[in-house]
Amino acid sequence: MKNNMGSADRIIRAVIAVLFGILIFTNAVSGVLAIVLGVIAVIFLVTALIGFCPLYTIFGWSTKKS
Repeated sequence: MKNNMGSADRIIRAVIAVLFGILIFTNAVSGVLAIVLGVIAVIFLVTALIGFCPLYTIFGWSTKKS
């Protein structure tokens, strides 16, 4: 697994994950939308922490500077 995410990409994903978490825990969203946002938040947080996005590999993208 080769890192394919740059610093800015990782920070943006982490911030979005935290914002989704805040929306869920403050009950601003509920039901199916809360579940979907929760799953997306977990995926964004994990990919931000490890620096690897499987979709980037499929499409041949990389935001990491050479």
